[in-house]
Amino acid sequence: MFGKKSENESKDAYVKVLGANGCKKCKLVTNNAKEAVSRAGLNYTVGHITDMKVIASYGVMQTPALVVGKKVVSVGKVLTTDEIFTILKGEV
Repeated sequence: MFGKKSENESKDAYVKVLGANGCKKCKLVTNNAKEAVSRAGLNYTVGHITDMKVIASYGVMQTPALVVGKKVVSVGKVLTTDEIFTILKGEV
């Protein structure tokens, strides 16, 4: 659906949800991110980061947070699949 990126895409081709282990909102955002990535036809890895030191390294103090590539794009909000899809569309 989106244009192909260069060979460097795999380097930054990821979506991360930052939030505590067991956080229902974080799990929902993770599932929504997976669906949005799939809908967009992107070969991005989607992960859920629970290590508080790693989360703090992004400067995030409120979760869930969403990281696309190396950029924090949302903090403290449960994003819908459509919202994440729109963010991904703007990033590609």
